[in-house]
Amino acid sequence: MSRIALAVDLGGTKIEAALVDDDGRIVGGSRVRAATGAAASRAELRGAVGTVVDGALAALPAGGELRGAGIGSAGPVDLVAGTVSPKNLPVLAGFDLRREVEERLPALPVRLRLDGTCIALAEHWLGATAGLANTMSMVVSTGVGGGLIVGGALVSGRTGNAGHIGQIHVAGFGGDAGVVETTTLEAVASGTSAVSWARSNGWAGTSGEDLALSCADGDPTALAAVRRSAAAVGQAIASTTTLLDLDAVAIGGGFAGVVPDYVDLVRQEARRATVLAYAVEVLIVPAALRSAAPLLGAGALVHRPDMVDPNRVDTRRLVSTT
Repeated sequence: MSRIALAVDLGGTKIEAALVDDDGRIVGGSRVRAATGAAASRAELRGAVGTVVDGALAALPAGGELRGAGIGSAGPVDLVAGTVSPKNLPVLAGFDLRREVEERLPALPVRLRLDGTCIALAEHWLGATAGLANTMSMVVSTGVGGGLIVGGALVSGRTGNAGHIGQIHVAGFGGDAGVVETTTLEAVASGTSAVSWARSNGWAGTSGEDLALSCADGDPTALAAVRRSAAAVGQAIASTTTLLDLDAVAIGGGFAGVVPDYVDLVRQEARRATVLAYAVEVLIVPAALRSAAPLLGAGALVHRPDMVDPNRVDTRRLVSTT
């Protein structure tokens, strides 16, 4: 009898669900996707959750044993309440995503984590950082996110939101120093931001796909936008690696494939921006699991409790209010 986990991934543009077995394989025919997006209403998004979860569960194979569900979501997340407040989906602020899934899986455990955390877990279990104790996995797409493995264990942090590397600040890329959102890594390096920067410098395209085509044609503005993104990611990796003494960083996400040498560009800038010699030795590699990583990581929340932090204490309950 195969052991199966329901895996759910909520992002800024889509929600997906699938069944994942305990060998880290997505069950054939179980992967179901629905669009999200900032224009959707809360009711529409709730309906999308039900659609993908029910669709995935319908593919449960005969003899399969459903063990529980793992959820990865764009953050911030609240692991105690089970709610999510995705930055790019403000209509979902405080949305009780865990309960929505629990209602479809009575008496089975449902575990929630940040989506970047799930990606790091997947790459550590099955992908580019397997066998390494101290790693970060990143996604460069419409946004920028990440997750951390330290000492071989998943790091969620005090509230479950560790890994928001897209919200750290990078220097030398413009932005308004008085408006903190304009100097974050995400504001510089995401695909959305790169397209916006290129357009502000005279480029005529409108999407990341257009930017990739322009880069292939040698358009100097498009290439400069990509180099700017990669430089910001490299700078952020240099800082994080210096702080945490990482073994490796895996970079994935759609925009990380905008040019064939994107990871090479990141690697060059990370080395240039690193001050201390030990941090130069970090391996910077392409992520291995591509678009399956969030779902595989969500599945690992059920199948690989040894990699997760099940004994995490909510320190907010320990703070005196007197």
